[in-house]
Amino acid sequence: MTLLLGGARSGKSDLAQRLIGSSKGPVSVVVTGEIGDDEMAERIKRHRRDRPEGWITVEAPRDLVAAVAAVPPEHALLLDCLSFWVANLVMDGLLEKTIEARTRELGSLLAARSSPVVVVSNEVGLGIVPGDPLSRRFRDVTGRVHRTFAELSDRSFLVVAGQVLPLTRPEDAFGF
Repeated sequence: MTLLLGGARSGKSDLAQRLIGSSKGPVSVVVTGEIGDDEMAERIKRHRRDRPEGWITVEAPRDLVAAVAAVPPEHALLLDCLSFWVANLVMDGLLEKTIEARTRELGSLLAARSSPVVVVSNEVGLGIVPGDPLSRRFRDVTGRVHRTFAELSDRSFLVVAGQVLPLTRPEDAFGF
C-alpha cells in the first residue's frame, strides 16, 4: 500500500492515477467526495473525466470498509481521499474513537490486499491553528488517521508542487 499526502492541487491524484494505472489488470477507484455545492460538483466531474475509461468507480463517502471489501481482490485499488471521508464522519458527529476504530479496520483491510493499493489524502496540519473547534477537531482527527495509514503503508510520500518527498519511519531514520 502506498500513501500519498499533500496539499490542494499538489498533484496527489494525478500521481495516484499514474501509479495505479501502471499496474496490470483491472482498476477500481473508491471515492469519498460528495456534491455539496456547484464548485464541488465541478471538481467531482473533472475527476471523473480524468479517470481512464474502463476503471470502475465506487462512490463511498462514509462506509469505506464495505466499499473496499466489495472490490474484487484482483483489482488494483485507488482510494481518493481519506480527508474527505474524515470530514464526512466528523460532520456526521461520530466520536473520535469510532473514527479511529474504522480507520484501523479500513487500513488493515487495504494493507492485506495482494493487489496494488494507492491511498490519497489532503495534509491539513501544516497551516495555522484553525480558529474554531470543529475545524481543529477535523485537523486533529485527520492527523491521527494519517499516522495510522502511514504505519500500515509499505511506503508514504508527501506530494508538493508535483514532486514527491519520501517519508521515513522514525526507527529507520534514527535507528530505534
